[in-house]
Amino acid sequence: MSRIALTLIIVGALNWLLVGIFEWDLVSAIFGGEVHRTSSAFSRIIYTLVGLAGIYSLSFFFRDDASVR
Repeated sequence: MSRIALTLIIVGALNWLLVGIFEWDLVSAIFGGEVHRTSSAFSRIIYTLVGLAGIYSLSFFFRDDASVR
């Protein structure tokens, strides 16, 4: 269950990275909805930081900690 939750968190974070950098929403592109998002510069910075945290979180899959299993 932890790996499924981690996967969903990373996918969500990567989606926010795409919104922050390109103003493009992958989830809306796949499931329907408005694909382009217009955001303030501050919002885009926050979205980008969340996305970078998601990229960092990919390393959690390769740890041997019991908390991630």
